[in-house]
Amino acid sequence: MRVYVPLTLPGLAEAYKTGELGSGPFVAYAVTPALREWYVSDDIEELEYAALNRAALASLRLLAIEPGVPRRRVVVAVDVPDRIASPDPDRGLDQAALGEVRVSGAVALARAAAVHVDADDAEADVTAAAAALGAADAGDDDAQFVVDGAEDHELLWFATQEIPNLVGQGD
Repeated sequence: MRVYVPLTLPGLAEAYKTGELGSGPFVAYAVTPALREWYVSDDIEELEYAALNRAALASLRLLAIEPGVPRRRVVVAVDVPDRIASPDPDRGLDQAALGEVRVSGAVALARAAAVHVDADDAEADVTAAAAALGAADAGDDDAQFVVDGAEDHELLWFATQEIPNLVGQGD
């Protein structure tokens, strides 16, 4: 199963240092039955893109609680055995949990297929969105507009060999 793990740049640096995305349990995003039902599509690429965007929003939530980190969303796409990733049955119908899965076991960074990161030019919008997230969650339409502004930025695709450069460990 392909899962999308939300991180920050320091979180990616830590995963690079340890060689592990997480020891489990941790939250990731995937094409779940609830996401399929919500998105109403049979196109796997569209569904994967929707799961990636859910993980990007979760990365934004991490940025909102970590004010000192670079304001760029990070999502790692990784293939894991189906048996270690499953939706939480208690949150399956919760709109906020669409696509959310619990990864119960350790996942080596070496299993990653790709890394998705905001471009430098997204930082201002991502910074504003992270600051507005709480108000948007509380129903403020203006704040939601600011959060949506970050979502207008497409995450860039990076090969796993580029991780050292992304985290400042490259030559």
